[in-house]
Amino acid sequence: MRLDAGDFVLPVDKPEGPTSHDVVAAARMALGTRRVGHTGTLDPFASGLLILCVGKATRLAEYLSGLDKEYVAEARLGVGTDTLDREGEVVDEDDVWATLTRERIEEALASLSGDIAQVPPQFSAKKIDGEAMHRRARRGERVELAPVQLTIHSLELEKLDLPVLRFRVVCSTGTYVRALARDLGWALGTAAHLTALRRTRVGGFDVESAVPVDDLGREEAVSRARIGPVEAVRHLGRIEVGLEEAGRIRHGQRVRVASGVSAILDGEGTTLVAPPLGTEPRLVAVAYGGDLLAIGTYEDGVVKPRKVFPE
Repeated sequence: MRLDAGDFVLPVDKPEGPTSHDVVAAARMALGTRRVGHTGTLDPFASGLLILCVGKATRLAEYLSGLDKEYVAEARLGVGTDTLDREGEVVDEDDVWATLTRERIEEALASLSGDIAQVPPQFSAKKIDGEAMHRRARRGERVELAPVQLTIHSLELEKLDLPVLRFRVVCSTGTYVRALARDLGWALGTAAHLTALRRTRVGGFDVESAVPVDDLGREEAVSRARIGPVEAVRHLGRIEVGLEEAGRIRHGQRVRVASGVSAILDGEGTTLVAPPLGTEPRLVAVAYGGDLLAIGTYEDGVVKPRKVFPE
């Protein structure tokens, strides 16, 4: 069956304490369905935006997990921990922070912006030989991890009360903000660890529109926060097709949209002009009458369905 009213994306505001899996479990119980998943974890000590996919909308998770993310974080200079956050054991202390100026700290933040190579934390969910790093780290093992290429779109100092500072970061997926705090300390010649973390945005999803975990059982609150499948993947761009083309898409067939398309929209809902969406292959959402039919690739006027939601 195609996506229906029970299939949607739900932004949730996770409090500090529970794991991301705990939130999924709470949503399953409150919404009365086992088919709930998330698109990216938050550490237990972190709060903020967790994107849940409900029902057959769980098939959209892969198209939401790679979105850029925004965080507000606090770091404590002069103290380093093995986990790079407040949950770990102290492994390093110094008083270099007392000599730092706002200008020096802003210079260090600027040096960490743009395209960077980041070494993941030893305590992380990253898997090496099929086992999560945090399990190895708890056994006292240390593994040399290769740096990962990331993009820090913006990194701004919001508040300074030494030895604590608060910063806002917009970054590509896969960024460890804990490691960013560590690297900031290194750039300043001191130790550092993360003391607070809140995710405020994932792509076009904002925590201000999310439902609190305690309100998952309130139908009105969930209805207000839930997002339909077409809207949830608006960042892909959308092609609205006619009835005949919709039937072919539902059967997994390619469609040349030049004659059967009623609208070609970008991620902001703006109608695009020919040649539609350019000539390079790109992912698009294909819809008919407001219903999501498929996620496909668009190239040279042809849509090739990749994931179909059949009627």
